[in-house]
Amino acid sequence: MAESLPTIDGLIEAALAGAHAIRAMCVDGRPPASDKPDGSPVTDADRAAETAVLAVLARVAPDVPVVAEEAVAAGHVPDIGERFLLVDALDGTREFARGSNDYTVNVALIASGAPAMGVVVVPATGEVFAGDAEGARRAVFAGSEAGGWTTLAVSAGSGEPRILASRSHMTAETRAYCEAWPRAGYATVGSSLKFARLAEGAADLYPRMGRTMEWDTAAGDAVLRAAGGKVRTLDGAPLTYGKRGQVGEPDFANPWFVAHGGFDPFANGAQA
Repeated sequence: MAESLPTIDGLIEAALAGAHAIRAMCVDGRPPASDKPDGSPVTDADRAAETAVLAVLARVAPDVPVVAEEAVAAGHVPDIGERFLLVDALDGTREFARGSNDYTVNVALIASGAPAMGVVVVPATGEVFAGDAEGARRAVFAGSEAGGWTTLAVSAGSGEPRILASRSHMTAETRAYCEAWPRAGYATVGSSLKFARLAEGAADLYPRMGRTMEWDTAAGDAVLRAAGGKVRTLDGAPLTYGKRGQVGEPDFANPWFVAHGGFDPFANGAQA
């Protein structure tokens, strides 16, 4: 039997379901965060959003394994093949819990170790970012539909870069990396929204010298690549997905990476 692969419209539907679940959980205020065994935060909104996303994916991609953050935390890790889905139904939980709008819903299809398509939804602003072989685009959602699509492309990146860094996970190594461009513009942003801002040309460089998991990056990576950008490890290789059994790391853990648009940090002497 042929594998039933999702379309980008199916991923958009799943991500919007997660966004609506989060909004519904916030009617009486945002739920508080608690710590998972690994020390990362989780709220009832994370769980509700993941349930909503998975329900749609079970219908639009019933044959494709799904690796979802909260399911993995609960010990449910499926066998994956060449193609699988990565879900982070509420990325930026710390930002969400403190009242910031920098949190996202993320759904991506991985094929042969690379993000083939992905969707990033920003529930607080109604923004939808999608990327696949046809390119990257942005819309605004109302109800279960997203409309008014516009095409995205990364900035050409001439001159000093506009740098984005994590608001909740800044490290000394990231700060030192950024110092290679002392006159660069600099801002902190939460969640996978950083990839989307690169994809729409609003920034040039996002270095991440700290721990991330594949579900944190896959959807944003897909959008950025579709817009003409890259996500590369510190040796210049593309970031890959489906990493299992790495020494000293859990399954699906990412190495340090640099995401960028037309500005190429590896051509400017800042690579590790």
